[in-house]
Amino acid sequence: MLVDVVHVEPREPYTLHLRFGDGVEGDVDLERLIRFEGVFEPLKAPEVFAAVRVDPELGTIVWPNGADLDPVVLHAAVRGGKGFSAPP
Repeated sequence: MLVDVVHVEPREPYTLHLRFGDGVEGDVDLERLIRFEGVFEPLKAPEVFAAVRVDPELGTIVWPNGADLDPVVLHAAVRGGKGFSAPP
């Protein structure tokens, strides 16, 4: 089931508060979800991390450099990691 992100609020450090179209809401620590390499490397800078926004066409969060995350992964992470594996 695909559920869109409808709201994002950056929190410190590297944490986002997300709300989804199905009403699920909670915090996600991106240090547990991603490696800050490649397209995600600029997100290490607090001002870049804080520039996150919801792209309603994609139904997920995006940053100005084009980085985005799969809303299914984010939804699973908010729900307590059910169906989600962190990178090694």
